[in-house]
Amino acid sequence: QVQLVESGGGLVQAGGSLRLSCAASGRTFSSYYMGWFRQAPGKEREFVATISRDGSRTAYADSVTGRFTISRDNAENTAYLQMNSLKPEDTAVYYCAAGRTYYCSRNGDTYDYWGRGTQVTVSS
Repeated sequence: QVQLVESGGGLVQAGGSLRLSCAASGRTFSSYYMGWFRQAPGKEREFVATISRDGSRTAYADSVTGRFTISRDNAENTAYLQMNSLKPEDTAVYYCAAGRTYYCSRNGDTYDYWGRGTQVTVSS
């Protein structure tokens, strides 16, 4: 089993940056592909970014492409989401997730473990 803990959220002005971290417990972090998802109030959860086990492949939602970067450090059991040029519409609770079934995935249903989330608020 894997436990995931997100950190790094907060309040930032539009155009600013934040880096989210997702710390994973256990010694099998490199066995999981990782994903970041977000959920805004009154909206469904949506895919943000995903990264393969070795970090060689990434994919992004169209809304964040060119602004967000997902990465991972398997030695530190941590995944990251660097968010630049933030917009008010990026305001949401951000969740990291770990999955084992595929190479990487945009589909939240393919992930096995989830963190509790970290709030990101972007003011205009």
